[in-house]
Amino acid sequence: MSNSTISKSAIDFLKELAKNNNKDWFQENKTTFKSHEADLKSFFEEVKEHLNQHDEIEKMKMFRIYRDVRFSKDKTPYKTHLAASFSRLGAHLRGGYYVHIKPGESFLATGFWEPNKEDLFRIRKELEMDASDFRKVINEPSFKKIWGDIEGDGVKTAPKGFDKDHPDIDLIKMKQFIFVRKFSDKEVLSKSFISEVDQSFKAIRPYFDLMSDILTTNLNGESILD
Repeated sequence: MSNSTISKSAIDFLKELAKNNNKDWFQENKTTFKSHEADLKSFFEEVKEHLNQHDEIEKMKMFRIYRDVRFSKDKTPYKTHLAASFSRLGAHLRGGYYVHIKPGESFLATGFWEPNKEDLFRIRKELEMDASDFRKVINEPSFKKIWGDIEGDGVKTAPKGFDKDHPDIDLIKMKQFIFVRKFSDKEVLSKSFISEVDQSFKAIRPYFDLMSDILTTNLNGESILD
């Protein structure tokens, strides 16, 4: 498997786009953009190939450069980053991976960005019953060295039906369960970046294995899959 790289000219193009975020400039430079977009798509495709060596990816989605400005105060027509998401195989695995390339603000993210109502309730019930396995996984030193602390939005006090004084309320009140790892432009442009992406995603596996187990069983530990 060859190792794709991200070119400095792609990063430079995104910097220029940030300075010239208008339709006239973009139309004049559309051929150049299409070339960089194709290169980034190849990079994302290779990330998917690497992921499939140790996980099962159902689909990859590269996001369009065009912004939906209908409900936004910011009316600039283009995103100033390129990104892709990778969804794990269906009901059996859950969760996903995300790669975001933006000058000075590139990052990887992984976990559960918007769990549906049923999944969110199931995760919260598990944490209410016993959060020790969950804490053990996310606080394991080698895991934490790569991914840091869990992140995500949450409710202010406690979700309906849960005790606000529960010892694990810090986790129970979360609505998202994600991890983020940031990278400098120098790191993004290095030859080893794709390997670093893959090693980072590989390191999240104990967390995904635990969450897959939670989301495919009931509170008695019995499978809910057909």
